Amino acid sequence: MAELVFFSGTMDCGKSTLALQMDHNHAARGRVGLIFTKMDRAGANVLSSRLGLSTGALEVSDDLDFWESIVERATAGQRIDYLICDEAQFYTGEQVEQLARAVDEMEIDVFAFGITADFRTELFPGSKRLIELADRVEVLQVEALCWCGRKATTNARVLDGSMVVEGEQVVVGDTKPGTTGLVEYEVLCRRHYMRRMTSHAARAAALSPEVLPFDLEVCPLPSLPITQAD
Repeated sequence: MAELVFFSGTMDCGKSTLALQMDHNHAARGRVGLIFTKMDRAGANVLSSRLGLSTGALEVSDDLDFWESIVERATAGQRIDYLICDEAQFYTGEQVEQLARAVDEMEIDVFAFGITADFRTELFPGSKRLIELADRVEVLQVEALCWCGRKATTNARVLDGSMVVEGEQVVVGDTKPGTTGLVEYEVLCRRHYMRRMTSHAARAAALSPEVLPFDLEVCPLPSLPITQAD
């Protein structure tokens, strides 16, 4: 029986690597699939992993109708057993519903991979709908790590070296420093996300540049503006 499965996690936890591996495993057993992605770090029409692996893919635009595209291909005689859908957090809610319909009405397995929440810790629209509709939600077991060594649970956006919590939800970047200009991302544990303490800020606060601080006196809570309730 076909399934809609959502593989989720933070950046750096190996989602795209798993997507490539799953495509390889299914293709090796004679199954035929399509690979979709959106705004991959390596550019359009490619699914890439930070380990250096990549493959060609179909780029997902906001106006792509998965259902119509799949039906058109099937009508033309193309066999489709499964779909690999990377960067699924960027899909629209309607597109996720179209993928669910392909599972239910055409018995096509859909394996979606994506980040659950953005740099503000708010759910992406595509991830939200996948959590609501998926037959299974799998949290990847390869843990991304905060600079302190704890499990990373959030994706922080860093602008000109400082962490920000406001701005457009989608700004493409990477976790590799220096590769995306002024905008970078860093995975943090909840403790250091709440304290706005990136690895750069931690080194600046440390007595020695070789030692990162871990105690709360060095990593204080940020002063937040007080707003009056309506």
